[in-house]
Amino acid sequence: MTKPAVKAIPDGMRTLTPELFCARAADAIEFYKKAFGAVEVMRLAGPDGKLMHSEIQIGDSLLWIMDEMKGASGPMALKGSPVNIHMQVEDVDAVVKKAVAAGAKITMPLADQIWGDRYAKLDDPFGHHWSVATHVRDVSPEEMKQAMSKMGA
Repeated sequence: MTKPAVKAIPDGMRTLTPELFCARAADAIEFYKKAFGAVEVMRLAGPDGKLMHSEIQIGDSLLWIMDEMKGASGPMALKGSPVNIHMQVEDVDAVVKKAVAAGAKITMPLADQIWGDRYAKLDDPFGHHWSVATHVRDVSPEEMKQAMSKMGA
């Protein structure tokens, strides 16, 4: 009897999967459930109770989360993050409202943007930056250039 072939990319995985390092990773998972409707897929705690690996699903995408440890510092320990996680959603107004109610802070208010998205930026309580958008109109590259040139005027 032969074993079935192992898939190089397992079902549900995408080419890129962000992994977030967080102080209080279990609390971060609960925040993402409340703020973004995340569904917990799995968690693996080490002997000390710290999360060595966990997976949540937001929409059609996975996000891995683990507790900070040597070699894996989160944005709070680093005093900031150079990374932004972008989420494209059906109703940006509802998502932003829910995220703020769960504890996110708005860093760029909701507004219609020149590229055709209604868009906002948020910081979560764990120091990670998020942008959230709903596409509301199609805009050509030329229209974007024109709008951009008017911004400097």
